Amino acid sequence: MLVLHALSDFIDCDFAISGSSPSYWYEGRCLQSGNHLKLPRTSISEAIAHGLMQQLAKNDCYSREGKMYGILLVELANGEQRVLKAFSGLLNGCSVVEGWVPPILGRDEVALEEARTLAQLDAIKQELFTLKQLTERQQYEILFDEFEQQLQAMSDRHRHCKHQRQEKRQQICNTLTPETLTIALEQLDEESRQQGIERRQLKRQQNAVLQPLQELIAATDARISELKQQRKALSRQLQAQMHATYSLTNFSGRSLSLQQLMPGGSPTGTGDCCAPKLLHYAATHNLKPLAMAEFWWGASSVNQDKIQGKFYGACAERCQPLIGFLLSGLRPNPPAPFPRREGGVRSPSPIRGGVWGEVTLSIIYEDEWLIAVNKPAGLLSMPGRYSDRQDSVLSRLRHLLPDEMTLASVHRLDQETSGILLLARDRQTHRQISQQFQQRQVYKVYEAILSGAVTVERGKIELPLWGDPENRPYQKVDWQHGKPSLTHFQVIAREQDYTRVEFTPLTGRTHQLRVHAADARGLGVTILGDRLYGCCAVTTRLHLHARELRFEHPQSEKTLHLQTITPF
Repeated sequence: MLVLHALSDFIDCDFAISGSSPSYWYEGRCLQSGNHLKLPRTSISEAIAHGLMQQLAKNDCYSREGKMYGILLVELANGEQRVLKAFSGLLNGCSVVEGWVPPILGRDEVALEEARTLAQLDAIKQELFTLKQLTERQQYEILFDEFEQQLQAMSDRHRHCKHQRQEKRQQICNTLTPETLTIALEQLDEESRQQGIERRQLKRQQNAVLQPLQELIAATDARISELKQQRKALSRQLQAQMHATYSLTNFSGRSLSLQQLMPGGSPTGTGDCCAPKLLHYAATHNLKPLAMAEFWWGASSVNQDKIQGKFYGACAERCQPLIGFLLSGLRPNPPAPFPRREGGVRSPSPIRGGVWGEVTLSIIYEDEWLIAVNKPAGLLSMPGRYSDRQDSVLSRLRHLLPDEMTLASVHRLDQETSGILLLARDRQTHRQISQQFQQRQVYKVYEAILSGAVTVERGKIELPLWGDPENRPYQKVDWQHGKPSLTHFQVIAREQDYTRVEFTPLTGRTHQLRVHAADARGLGVTILGDRLYGCCAVTTRLHLHARELRFEHPQSEKTLHLQTITPF
């Protein structure tokens, strides 16, 4: 089966290779050597992917279901370059398709069981769909509303009658003789009793009509719950079988099953994504990977977080934990020199980037008073106390811009947190912006992936935080010594057992979002990759990103709203 394709199948032979830096890195740490390994998404790999998109657009069968597609640019032993292409999961129900990288070995061993389980899951899906369309639900709601309206109208009428009876009692008590008064009061009491009987009759009628519908709906809901449990059990059973048989091979020739690589369990579909399929195939066929690109094609995903034709990085749940192992055996990328900038002339608001070691630093906003950078995870905001902790955003910017010795950070991000970091270029601006932070006038939005399910949709967390001096930098909730901290949160997506959350902190305590997520009195679920607060998942980074920053510019007095794309 032809799997290796010529570059000319996707791009013109005279394609100009851009000198720009990679737009994304597939990266992970080798479990054996500890080396940090990276594979870039470059302009040429993106161009090849666009060529594949054009091919997909010509056939409607590729648009029926949305899924991830990927290409891997590889080098043969003779130095020639070829292209591999892959799709995630199944393509129109097939795992093996001419011209595409085949699934990782292991699928065939459970193919029969998989087909049987998928048929059962499909039958459950169809029954669930039918049960959820139960017409009696709508009938119950209509009848319930009608009875409630009747009861309300009756209550209003009875209330009016009661008020009239009270007025009448006051009148007749002063005008009628005792004998006549007794008769009149009994008539009023009887009217009250009759209205009570009328209300009870309507309630009995309501129960007689609605109770059978309630029982049917309750039985249907019980069946739906039972089917969902069956579906969950079947999925877990199939997943366990597949993970025990799926075996991944890296470039050092070592093979491990998914069960060995992710002993704590992994989401359904792990091993079927594009990146593992492409890298496994290259490793087992002596192909050197040069660059890779993955994109979404077809209808938008269920959560509307995937758009056709847009590039995406390795997914945090299924792929990222495997990247380090899959790239093992490749030589680690050598550190690139940090580019120096000549002269002190600066244009307003450029987007620049510099590389130091293995981490890219990008300036996303700049004027004569402020600089905002998109800090990568793993880099300090400011230099530390000791010589081995001098590499930071501040020191890099001072190295890049030699005339910026007055540059100072107005706030900090944890070393493991990525996102917007704001710096001031003079003392007055630093003082003005710092004051806005202190007075809680700066609007901050963070995005995170939590390593479990969150049941509530939105809310706020108020917990006093205190740093134990005997266990730095760990923070904990302490009602006696802690400082007040307040965070608003909102769930923005769910997938499998993971939850994507948007945090809006109103205070800026150390590790505030990490503790508010992990503590049982907060969300009770750690941020993915937060080992300090108990996350055991295998991942290469803390999944916390400072996505937005909004504040008043101290000079123009206009609102400045900075935003970045969440990298996971």
